[in-house]
Amino acid sequence: MKNKYWIAFSSIEQIDSSFILRLWEHFGDIETAFNSSLNDLKNIEGLSIKKAENFLKHRDKVDIDRTFTEVETRGINFLTFESESYPKMLSQISNPPAVLYYKGKLFECNLEKTIAVVGSRRASTAGRDDLRKILSGLCGTDVCIVSGLASGIDTVAHTSAIENNIKTIGVIASGFDYTYPTSNKTLYENIINGYGAIVSEYYPTFEPIKFRFPQRNRIVSGLSYGTIVCEASLKSGALITANLTLEQGRELMCVPGAISNPNTQGIYKLLKNGATIVTETDDILNALGWEVQNKGISGEQLTLPMLTPDEEKIYNSLEIEEKGVDELISLTGLKVDDLLMNLTTMELKGIIKQSGGDRYKRA
Repeated sequence: MKNKYWIAFSSIEQIDSSFILRLWEHFGDIETAFNSSLNDLKNIEGLSIKKAENFLKHRDKVDIDRTFTEVETRGINFLTFESESYPKMLSQISNPPAVLYYKGKLFECNLEKTIAVVGSRRASTAGRDDLRKILSGLCGTDVCIVSGLASGIDTVAHTSAIENNIKTIGVIASGFDYTYPTSNKTLYENIINGYGAIVSEYYPTFEPIKFRFPQRNRIVSGLSYGTIVCEASLKSGALITANLTLEQGRELMCVPGAISNPNTQGIYKLLKNGATIVTETDDILNALGWEVQNKGISGEQLTLPMLTPDEEKIYNSLEIEEKGVDELISLTGLKVDDLLMNLTTMELKGIIKQSGGDRYKRA
């Protein structure tokens, strides 16, 4: 059974996928590659002797059957690079994962219409809301959202997919023994239990060490036909993913934001260098040349309940951005008691919502 040799290779932390695939391509057989000698490895042009010796030292400690059993007993599925069902887009990148572990329903996701979404872990309220609005236009379609299951924009991307009845794939930077961040545990479970799949190139026991996060990014973009960046500083993981997207020959798209926000500096740099600007759902579909059926209705198209004249004044005052009570009093001319009563009524109707302290915005 060849699969157990792929898993055995993958269980060695001191090597990576590029090393595994290099040996597999040289020997043409994964079992032969795993059992190779130092003399065999010396015949691989350009392979470092030090790397070869390091591999052999750790290989000799691997219990092949036990490593395979540990994956099976955890209920983890996997694809090897030579599997017929290995994702086509991912197989085309320069350094694809040798083994792709997954939980959930990966093949219920449409791998022919995948969009990566990346951005800041400390995204602004406006950035989160903009992304929700844009993704809501994909409601009920066969598009699949791919992201990294981190806090911030990643979390918004996955939760928006679920809320809009579209599949989502989360790519994690550890093995399945870990949930990182722990605040996303419920989101992990929701994705696995019917809303898509979680994937990783890492053996189950591998920890979420810092260097694995940028490594993970190539899979996020590699699975996808295009990447949307929503809020990214000049030094951010999102910009790493953006550069990988371009290297992989995929479409790069950006959601603009307030120029005063440090998290938009990376966005405007990408836009100036030719990235596609995205302010509505159709911008994504046009950039990728896609037609989708059963398009959802975005928030701006929803029919509002009948507004009273005072409620209409408040609603119009919140058109651009959130406002505080004092600002609303000035803009609407309402007395404070009347304003507060109308704000409460509008919240109950689901027209507006509070945004920290005494500030309000459109729902």
